[in-house]
Amino acid sequence: MLDRMAHRPSPRLPRYFPSAELADEEGLLVVGGALDPDVLLDAYRHGIFPWPIDDVSPLLWFSPDPRALIELDGLHVSRRLARTIRSGRFNATCDQAFADVMKGCATAPGRRGGTWITPTMRRAYTRLHRLGHAHSVEVWRDGELAGGVYGVAIGGLFAAESMFHRETDASKVALAALVGHLNRRGYQLLDVQQWNEHTGSMGAIEAPRAEYLRRLAVAVEAPVTFGDTLEGAVDPRP
Repeated sequence: MLDRMAHRPSPRLPRYFPSAELADEEGLLVVGGALDPDVLLDAYRHGIFPWPIDDVSPLLWFSPDPRALIELDGLHVSRRLARTIRSGRFNATCDQAFADVMKGCATAPGRRGGTWITPTMRRAYTRLHRLGHAHSVEVWRDGELAGGVYGVAIGGLFAAESMFHRETDASKVALAALVGHLNRRGYQLLDVQQWNEHTGSMGAIEAPRAEYLRRLAVAVEAPVTFGDTLEGAVDPRP
């Protein structure tokens, strides 16, 4: 259970959690607690994230080893995706439909009835968004939301939580737009938590947790903000 009364003077140590290095072989660190903004920000600042089973069971907090990330100069754009970007079929924005992006991620095909993006998670991250700590990139086609990605930003860290698509390649266009924006704004670290085939196809790699935590400690102190409008052209080269 989280110790909400704990307080440590060093900003490099979590306030509400034990060290991420104490997570078990599955990456599980803590059971219990709540999704309050200060707890969530403390978690992300120290390499920890929530991964609930449902809205009834105790909340689970993880810090996996290895950790998946996409180097901001290492995004892989396939030839097909490059053609899609050049076609102008989609246009991208940021922070115009955060709640809708979360809903899209929660109800994407294959996740209905089994999503970890529970109603409580949606409320908690929407609150973070209103406080300026969580952001979305939306991809539109003909005025309709076709895909998107959302995550948490602290200093030069962007922790991508989930993405979805309703049209082919829309989530990949969203990720490419996000990477372009992060580069333009001076971000240092794009965390995607765990490697899978989808993120791997976009260039995700795995780093030992100890290395990730070292880079994270530097990134979160960077004087970087997300901004109000999407910046940085998407590089259409494969």
